[in-house]
Amino acid sequence: MNSPEPSSWQRAVLPLLLLQELSTGPAHGYALGRAIAERGFAPLKGATLYPALARLEESGLVSTHWEQGEGGPGRKVYEISSAGRRELESLSAAWATFAARVG
Repeated sequence: MNSPEPSSWQRAVLPLLLLQELSTGPAHGYALGRAIAERGFAPLKGATLYPALARLEESGLVSTHWEQGEGGPGRKVYEISSAGRRELESLSAAWATFAARVG
């Protein structure tokens, strides 16, 4: 299902969406993209998803480790950090304020 809003909106809230998903537990990139799509957002292309995850990692909001693949290559697993949890709280509050002003 494609979302009706402009794709620029989804890109703008992507860090918030990723942190929300990671707050429920560690996940690899494909699972994160799939979970966001299942919430009704447009499917994420790797060229959008992985740079966003890299920025979160560079900012210290997520940590990563490699998980051995079963019969295939390993995969990078992302986990929210304590700084990421604080950022999630901050972004969620800012989003609620913003949405209230728009609505």
